Amino acid sequence: MDGLVECSSALFAEDAGTRDPSINIDWPREHGPQRFATGIDDPNRLLLVATCEGAVVGHLVGALGEASAMKPVKFATLVSMYVQPGFRRSRIGGRLVAEFSGWAKESGAEAAEVTAYSSNAEAIKFYERNGFAPQSVTLQTSL
Repeated sequence: MDGLVECSSALFAEDAGTRDPSINIDWPREHGPQRFATGIDDPNRLLLVATCEGAVVGHLVGALGEASAMKPVKFATLVSMYVQPGFRRSRIGGRLVAEFSGWAKESGAEAAEVTAYSSNAEAIKFYERNGFAPQSVTLQTSL
């Protein structure tokens, strides 16, 4: 659990911490242990970690969404993913996404989605290489 929290903290610091001042970058340390612990036994959530010599070097969190009248297909959301910089380009991220996609299909999902900051060009390229395509754009303004 400690490794997962640290990995999630690194994601928040590197990604939202440099792109979105409205995000509480301390969330993983403050709420992560409880959130991750409840997700372990939830069949609608997926928690994956990648390790090297016993240390967590990457993680992926996924969730299933049920079909509704507005969106009549079951879908999977890749909620968060991070690979430590020293382990990038070693196919860890691709393997995590492949595991997520397999889990989603086995769980009956018909589609998968992921959100990335528009300024995170590397993440967008990574997700596109792994089968995701842009679908919508969220615009925001400060008030």
